[in-house]
Amino acid sequence: MQPSTPNKPLRLGILLSGRGSNFLAIAESIRTKKLPNVEIAIVISNVPEAGGLTSAQDLGLPTALFVSKGRKRAEHDADVLACLRDHNVDLVILAGYLRLLSPEFVAALPNRILNIHPSLLPAFPGLDAQHQAFDYGVKIAGCTVHFVDEHLDHGIIILQRAIPVLDKDTAESLSARILIEEHLAYSEAIARVASGQYEIQSRRYIKKI
Repeated sequence: MQPSTPNKPLRLGILLSGRGSNFLAIAESIRTKKLPNVEIAIVISNVPEAGGLTSAQDLGLPTALFVSKGRKRAEHDADVLACLRDHNVDLVILAGYLRLLSPEFVAALPNRILNIHPSLLPAFPGLDAQHQAFDYGVKIAGCTVHFVDEHLDHGIIILQRAIPVLDKDTAESLSARILIEEHLAYSEAIARVASGQYEIQSRRYIKKI
């Protein structure tokens, strides 16, 4: 992926399945110039009733719907990939996209897909990570932004944000506090990737000085 330039903004393709709170946080960072020279090219959902899709339409952003239920993963992903290409997307952002991407999709966009996960990976991958962490009794929780590879919650880590687990926390309050960190972390990670000032060494994301 090429970094954004003064003449060519970095174009994001947002994939979501639900309310899209991380998408809205990214859109706000773009609006307030916290993410300069970045734009949302397309918002895609696999769920017709996704609140994030409605929010994107309300913001006047291009949207697309590719219903995944009842379709083969490879066929569905081929349609989504074609849509991303049609909109000249540089970087794909998974914002609560509740569908595992096919290996073909990931291979077509190496180190050009980002995901955010509500735990400090590699701890607690998969669903309900916040509840997993709370039930395990950890003292530190948080979120991780990573490149997407062919394995679940496994790709190279770009950044993490951590918070203490308070004695008064419930699984729900912990989830809410982690979500605040997610909204900050995702925009920061996009800015890092957009700058192009990094290199990858084995599994390590290294920020250039």
